[in-house]
Amino acid sequence: MAQPQATTRGAWFPEARYGLFIHWGPYAQYGRGEQVLFRERLDQREYAARACAWNPADFDARAWARTAKRAGFRYAVLTARHHDGFCLWDSKVTDYTSAAQAPKRDFVREYADAFRAEGLKVGLYYSLADWCVPAYYLGPRRDPAGWTRFRDYVHAQVEELLTGYGPLATFWFDGAWPRNARAWESERLVARMRQLQPDMLVNNRLDANDPEEGPGLGADGKSVEAAGESRLLGDFGTPEHHITAEKGRLWESCQVTTWRLWGYAAGERWRPADLWLDMLTEATAKGGNLLLNVGPDGDGRLPAPFVERAEQVGEWLRVHGECVYGPNAADGAGPGANDVTEAVTYGRQIVKGNSLYLLFRFWPGEPTFRLAGLETRIRSATLLTTGRTLGVVQSADEVTLSGLPPERPTPLFPVVRLDCDGPPAPRPWARERLWSGDPLVMAEWAGTRGTSVRADGYQEGEPAR
Repeated sequence: MAQPQATTRGAWFPEARYGLFIHWGPYAQYGRGEQVLFRERLDQREYAARACAWNPADFDARAWARTAKRAGFRYAVLTARHHDGFCLWDSKVTDYTSAAQAPKRDFVREYADAFRAEGLKVGLYYSLADWCVPAYYLGPRRDPAGWTRFRDYVHAQVEELLTGYGPLATFWFDGAWPRNARAWESERLVARMRQLQPDMLVNNRLDANDPEEGPGLGADGKSVEAAGESRLLGDFGTPEHHITAEKGRLWESCQVTTWRLWGYAAGERWRPADLWLDMLTEATAKGGNLLLNVGPDGDGRLPAPFVERAEQVGEWLRVHGECVYGPNAADGAGPGANDVTEAVTYGRQIVKGNSLYLLFRFWPGEPTFRLAGLETRIRSATLLTTGRTLGVVQSADEVTLSGLPPERPTPLFPVVRLDCDGPPAPRPWARERLWSGDPLVMAEWAGTRGTSVRADGYQEGEPAR
């Protein structure tokens, strides 16, 4: 059964735009990413012993929350339990938890309290998978009793998280493979979640009974229907490592701040701040959100390179955030709705109300800037980065902005805001994008030079015009 679109439930989502994903657990002490147990086929008993002894003395949820606030994040999602099965809260259905073992602390509670205190919305990640439990691999056909116990355990833990930690903004499932929604009883689970927290958004990774999604293993062990992202369950899509709009529902792209890994990895390379901002503005311009990840280290500290870059982006957002936060023309309409002019060659465009924001990924360094294809009349132009009013000369097909500084006015992306007489719209010819649209629209324009391949455009023997 398809879930109704979360229009009222998700009203806050495009307002927020920018979320912090936090992958943290006992795997962080290995410094080799969040999947070290499975990928390196570590000894299960040794891993469990080290997980139970893990006691991150430097973990301070308030410090995390203050950094997230300065960085401009509006919500966060913590891995309450990842695929290794270790729980960061005081679960009553297992002792494999931070509360029962060495830390004697409920990290989920500390996180939720600290982030709410800073005004951020709180979300939780929960892996359906548990790499320590044989029934997860064997499934309902090979181990029906074990599978039932494990599935009931999963449902019980989800209910704990929804009843013990206050109102949650999002709940982020992962790890449905290799079972389908029937095996997980995902519809029953979601129905219960709706009863407990009707305003909470649920992501799309509960697996789907949807043949278009690809093969999975059903209750009978045969390859049937889906294993992966669901079109039928959940409120929002979760493209991973790519920024692809999902027309007709909410979506957020989840991305790493390093080159590859989600959990802490010693020596990992860090992506620069301008690439972080480029991902955020691309997602925004396409009508989605960015959930940007950090992997705190084994002692509970946010890595210094993350903090440095996060605060650079946060500083930019304090000046330019009006073009990112909140709904824009692409929400529900698809990624092309913001591409009003051919400024796409310089960066992003975002339309909000009667304003067109031009985000410059690179700065041309000229005192004037030519903007082609804007139909709507401009009332004023402002270099948002400095507050300077720019000169505007506008004709039918082009706009010339003047008064631009020769040097880039910010280390990241300068922004120009054009305030117009109405919602910014393209000229008829500018509605056609390069290498797409109706080629006949451009024939008349091409013919203004002539019809031949000669330099002057004249056909041989044709009289001069």
